[in-house]
Amino acid sequence: MSDAIQQTFALGLHWPTADPFLFCAHHRDLYPKSNGEFGPQASLAGRQIGSDFTLKDGWRMYHGERVPGFPSHPHRGFETVTLVKQGFVDHADSLNAAGRYGAGDTQWMTAGAGVQHAEMFPLLNTENDNPMELFQIWLNLPSRAKMVEPHFKMFWREQTPQLEIADHAGRKTTIDLIAGHYADSAALTPPPDSWAANADHHVNIWTVKIEAEGEWQLPAHCAGLNRMIYFYRGDQLEIGGKTLTAGHGVVAMSDKTLLFRNGKQESLLLILEGKPIAEPVAQHGPFVMNSREELQATFLDYQRTQFGGWPWPDQDQVHGAEPVRFARHADGREEFPDGVS
Repeated sequence: MSDAIQQTFALGLHWPTADPFLFCAHHRDLYPKSNGEFGPQASLAGRQIGSDFTLKDGWRMYHGERVPGFPSHPHRGFETVTLVKQGFVDHADSLNAAGRYGAGDTQWMTAGAGVQHAEMFPLLNTENDNPMELFQIWLNLPSRAKMVEPHFKMFWREQTPQLEIADHAGRKTTIDLIAGHYADSAALTPPPDSWAANADHHVNIWTVKIEAEGEWQLPAHCAGLNRMIYFYRGDQLEIGGKTLTAGHGVVAMSDKTLLFRNGKQESLLLILEGKPIAEPVAQHGPFVMNSREELQATFLDYQRTQFGGWPWPDQDQVHGAEPVRFARHADGREEFPDGVS
């Protein structure tokens, strides 16, 4: 086994992370057909509605009571990066911004000084099932950026760089660049206050698909980065000489090249890598600051201001029955995958 592999671990709903990342959740829910009101055409009996995280019948409601997802809740002091593989997410926030994004799209939201938002998973298909799959990644903000103005950017799938690399036998590895660089290719530009905005921080967020029996070599980067590799779907995969089954991950040395040899099924991976911020972390639920005193100030701020309040009629706001992807920003600017209106 290569000395580049430092540790292996099992995957669950929430995956281990390392600085500058705070959290990574993999949501995969095989929702049934819609009831016509954006929820499942199925009984909700036997579920802990409001906190349904148990995989029952292949899906969960999370904090939703009618529509699956996460009704309005606050954040401060970090960023959320939400990668959607299947299904749709409806965004609404306390700045009166909104959006709907879907398979292959990414929303990068800087919570900064504080924002309330809702992330609902509307079920739009009343005739067939509504499979949903996404990753939500929390990327910390350094102390100098904890209180920046909140905003979000959309990385539509049409603009997200995708690379194909063939091995000696012509078997392909496909990489979606959400953040960072691969060889001479660069991802879209992250928000300006992000830790990822400085190329010297080497923040990489990639999803990787390796064809059956394919080989791929992950390049070495500089030393001192935290590199996490998550093998979340497939059968068997050898990473740096270590054989894993799906549902496991590794912590790897960032300055070592890693050879991947795939088994007889297609393998899917998520890779997170970055230079540590290396500052104290004080976290309580959706608030991430540098000290307990800052957390206490955050609680008081939220009680006093509600981070702008909630301008929407529903805490679980959704945006209609048509599968149209869009974003409306706090300044009123409207954005669609094919451009800005």
